Amino acid sequence: MGRLYAVLHCFENEIRGLIRETLEEKEGADWIEKLPAKVKKYAEDRQQESAADTWLEGEKNDILGFVDFGHLASIMIEKWQFFEDIVPSQHWLKQRMDELEKARHYIAHNRMLLPTEFQRLYMYIADWNRVIGL
Repeated sequence: MGRLYAVLHCFENEIRGLIRETLEEKEGADWIEKLPAKVKKYAEDRQQESAADTWLEGEKNDILGFVDFGHLASIMIEKWQFFEDIVPSQHWLKQRMDELEKARHYIAHNRMLLPTEFQRLYMYIADWNRVIGL
C-alpha cells in the first residue's frame, strides 16, 4: 500500500502542477483569483486553518495544495477552454478522476485494497500519462 500511496501522491501533485502551469499561462499571474468561487473559498478556508496551526510545519502558501482531489477535475472542467487541447474529453477526465478518488480515499484512510484494484489504479495512471503526458 505504501508504494501505491506514493504513486497517487505524485500523480495528484502532477495534476496540480498541470493546472497551475496552464492557468498561469492562459489567465496570467492572478489566475488564483479566477478559480471557481466555491473551490477557491474551500481552499482559502483550509489554508487559513493551516496557518492558524502554527505548531504544524509544512507548505502553507500553495492554494492548490488545499484543494481536494475531487476539486481538481472540477477546476479543469470549469476552465475547459484551457484544457480541451490537453484532455480528450470532460467525460474521460471525470471518469478517471472519480475512480481514482474513490481508491485514493481507501489508501488515504488506511483501508486495504485488493491487488486487482492496484492494477486498475496503475492502469488509469498509465493511461493518463500516455494520453496527457505527465
